[in-house]
Amino acid sequence: MGLVVFNRCTMSGFSSNVLSCLERERLEEELFEARTRGRNLSRLRQLTYRERVALDEREQTAQTRLRDHETEHGCQR
Repeated sequence: MGLVVFNRCTMSGFSSNVLSCLERERLEEELFEARTRGRNLSRLRQLTYRERVALDEREQTAQTRLRDHETEHGCQR
């Protein structure tokens, strides 16, 4: 393992996966918010077909973005 300087500090064992995990965390949060929004709205009232489809598409898009990021950067938990 080489030494890398990050924010003027020397770090050993530092890899690009650490940085890409920040993006992974953001994408996980996006997916969590999409799921939570759908759950909360469906608890409040009966959703219309269009609302349900829109919420499902939003969740699927978030899942796809997260999966693509994992594939591209290899930063899985």
